[in-house]
Amino acid sequence: MTANESIPGWDLHCHTAYSDGTETPEGLILEAKRRGLHGVGIADHDTWAGWDEAVAASREHGVPLMRGTEITADVDGICVHMLGFLYSPEDEVLCKLFETTRTNRVRRMKKMVENLSADFPITWDDVVHQVKEGERTTIGRPHIADAMVSMGFFATRSEAFAKTINKNGPYYVPIVSPSAKTVVEAVKHAGGVSIIAHPAATSRNKNILSDQNIADLAAAGLDGLEVFHRDNSPEQQQRLLGLAADLHLLATGGSDWHGASGKPNIMGENVTSDDVVAQIADRGAIGLID
Repeated sequence: MTANESIPGWDLHCHTAYSDGTETPEGLILEAKRRGLHGVGIADHDTWAGWDEAVAASREHGVPLMRGTEITADVDGICVHMLGFLYSPEDEVLCKLFETTRTNRVRRMKKMVENLSADFPITWDDVVHQVKEGERTTIGRPHIADAMVSMGFFATRSEAFAKTINKNGPYYVPIVSPSAKTVVEAVKHAGGVSIIAHPAATSRNKNILSDQNIADLAAAGLDGLEVFHRDNSPEQQQRLLGLAADLHLLATGGSDWHGASGKPNIMGENVTSDDVVAQIADRGAIGLID
């Protein structure tokens, strides 16, 4: 559901400075309020570190909140991003999974910086300097890009990505990820709801998930598909809607907002209906912040 429809819904896919976004959790809440959304989701990579700040801002500014996390996974060599919502952050299985994914992320980033250092005078300290929330931040490629911008090598984060650390770039290092089935099962173990983010994003993967791939994950307990996202073409959105109906999956929407200086994505450009949000809330181990 696009944000241009007469009744706005919830933008469930937004990031803050606790991962690769550029705004605080309060900044996320204030932007949702400014745009008149019914509610907003926080979904930083491999962490719930920003939840408490987001909850406090939600209550202070009167903007309903969906707590979640984006988790990087793999299906037969295809990089798959999973959105896990309303899970218990105290669950041991999910805590262990996040600990592993964050460790793998740091190893990967350090190797990428090492590769870059052959041609650019960049160090790991330069990257860490871009981190806004200390050790609780999930470090990713955007922080490397921001370091390159800060050092004057590129004008913008997007340019740094395009010329150095994109998947086809000479300095890129593949991410080591758990299987999507493992993520679905871990989120389910924690009482959460799992959604595949932008499942038909050809800009992110040479090959995208097949109908059978998605059916297999549905059989493992997957709850839904992020159908409405700028990286899913109109044709793919129709395909995903059909799959969601056939497999009894929820269809959600989100912007993948990273803040004004993070990505061009506009908060609320794609949204999730109130009805679907209510179904997610019914399934989750923890509730919405109203």
